[in-house]
Amino acid sequence: MTQALSNEALTQQFYSQFGQADEPLHHYYSPGRVNLIGEYTDFNGGLVLPCGIERGIHLLIRKTTARTAQLASGNLPHTATIDLTKALVKDGKHWTNYPLGVMHEFTALGCQLQGMQLYFYGDVPDGAGLSSSAAIEVVTAFALNQLHNMQLPTTELALLSQRAEHNFNGVQCGIMDQFAVAMASADHAISLQCNTLQYEQVPLELGDYQLLIGNTGQRRELADAAYNQRVIECNQALALLQPATGATELADVSPQQLQQHLALLQDPIIRKRAAHVIEENHRVKLATDKLRNNDLSGFGQLMNESHQSLRDNFQVSSSALDTMVEMISATDGVLGSRMTGAGFGGCTVTLIHRDVVDDMIQAITPGYIESTGYQPEFYSTRAAAGVRELTS
Repeated sequence: MTQALSNEALTQQFYSQFGQADEPLHHYYSPGRVNLIGEYTDFNGGLVLPCGIERGIHLLIRKTTARTAQLASGNLPHTATIDLTKALVKDGKHWTNYPLGVMHEFTALGCQLQGMQLYFYGDVPDGAGLSSSAAIEVVTAFALNQLHNMQLPTTELALLSQRAEHNFNGVQCGIMDQFAVAMASADHAISLQCNTLQYEQVPLELGDYQLLIGNTGQRRELADAAYNQRVIECNQALALLQPATGATELADVSPQQLQQHLALLQDPIIRKRAAHVIEENHRVKLATDKLRNNDLSGFGQLMNESHQSLRDNFQVSSSALDTMVEMISATDGVLGSRMTGAGFGGCTVTLIHRDVVDDMIQAITPGYIESTGYQPEFYSTRAAAGVRELTS
């Protein structure tokens, strides 16, 4: 498990990489995120309910007089020196394409990038579905915005980071991940309407309960291809339902309208995909109300229903995810548990009484390893604040 490091330790790592200089060193941080409920609704114009987590990406950055950007990481060995006098191009298949995509979007806005040295360090597990890539993008955008005095609002930095995914990295992601890590607020979840970016900070008052993230140990290797296929299937469902409902987004269709017009969805796969998105969007509305009314048991039940739908209707779960959810859910003191993120591996999120966390982890880990062959990791977290500059 990657460990958090102090500001002093990160500063020393930066100096070991780039050396010391008179130019001031700036330190920025962006959290990862966990989506509490509302999976695969974002690109369908629906609602999501994510929050920041207490793991994230650090960026230490220093201006230089050279016309290059030097990029290094404390987690991965690959480094890059980018000539800023030339058009930015992809750096193979390396992690550096995330910050490079953001730089590309800044140049598209007419920003002349200054020479700089960038050092990244994260304790968000890569490939676990906790938005380490979005955190890299947003923290880079936040730092460049300040470094070049662009004065872009934080919401625009989230959109710019999404464009970096689309235009530079070729991933047609929704806005949730970038928006969540940019706009997260401590002890709150964000109810976000993805097509309009209308959002509300919803208090996450958990009392004796806490959020527990379970990393299955299974990387999301199949998620990208499956994601693109689900986009196609959801678009097909919308095209079939649109004439009867007038909906411009699949999430605009109500559960009642879906039942009324099921006959339009003859393909059982398309019917299942539509059922998940439409009912999941409704679950987010209900879940937000449950949090406002401090009904944690009701919220947990909606989490359970979300996982069942992702498993059966959207078919993006995995044996490891299902095994972890089933084992956790059998524990007294658990109110709800579900897969979170794109699926096919990655993480679960659980609402659990804090007094049973350690015993639960100890009890299920041997059986989980025997059943799946994967080594799990668990992270307790509170809802954490979004991207920001850190001071020593």
